Amino acid sequence: MRYPWHIVTGFGAHLKATKASLVITRNGHLEQVPLDQIDHLMVMGGHFLHTSVVNVMLRSGKSVSFFEADGEPLGTLRPYGDHADEKLREAQLAAPSHSYALKITRAALINRIQAIEKLQEESTERILYEGEMAIIHQNLSELEYLVRVDEIRRVHRLVTDMYYEIVARTIPPDLKFRRRTPRPYPDVVNSCLSVGYGMLYGNACVSSIGAGLEPDLGFLHKGSGGLVYDIIEPFKTAMIDRPLLDLIRQGIDPSEYECSPGRCLLSDTLLALITRMFHASIRQEILDEQVLVIREALLNGTDFYIVKA
Repeated sequence: MRYPWHIVTGFGAHLKATKASLVITRNGHLEQVPLDQIDHLMVMGGHFLHTSVVNVMLRSGKSVSFFEADGEPLGTLRPYGDHADEKLREAQLAAPSHSYALKITRAALINRIQAIEKLQEESTERILYEGEMAIIHQNLSELEYLVRVDEIRRVHRLVTDMYYEIVARTIPPDLKFRRRTPRPYPDVVNSCLSVGYGMLYGNACVSSIGAGLEPDLGFLHKGSGGLVYDIIEPFKTAMIDRPLLDLIRQGIDPSEYECSPGRCLLSDTLLALITRMFHASIRQEILDEQVLVIREALLNGTDFYIVKA
């Protein structure tokens, strides 16, 4: 599968270009990528960029986008007069939000149900209250009959809230995690989840912009970054939640975080540890494939589906 974008991440790479190739040098390693395989170059982090890269890309009708190391978009260079993304934007605006939101929610809920069932299998104690799974399965079965996106969002919020409350019962009480909370995060688990979800968001944001999609035009989620939140929703359990729960099971040294009534701060050591862990668990190829599925569905009317993680 060919992705129309190429991502350069991290720090310290030297980027140059010939008429035919993008040349990337980092730590003595040389990589050459044929320019005919790149429609959009994504530069993420801090690198040394020769003007030949920009000149060659723009002359050949290609774009270059820049991002912070965490995936926060900074800006895009496009050939003069290029408006290729307008067609995609119009397609996003015209797309049937209900159909997309339904499939995103269904996949996310199924993944969370499977995660709960696995946690129960691994636990020596009962983590479910009477009737909880029946409520979750009932809401899942009723999704197909909901006619408004707002109703789908309501079910998504309900089951997601229940999921975090059930997960909390498998976490040591001294970590004081009860549920997913908004900022500022009062406990170490919420703080770690925030780091993971932020990294997942950044990776998906880079891919969505590389594909020419409008990140703010979501289907299930509305507002800033709505589409990116849609993209990552089905993958949170496998790429972030499960690795973090495995780490918690091994134990987190209390000296590596400091929590006050209003905020929890992670040590540099713990932050570096979970960052490495999430770098390994976030599968960029899955996010890229999901973005491409959305792009093809919008442009060519192909079936929209959620990629298996």
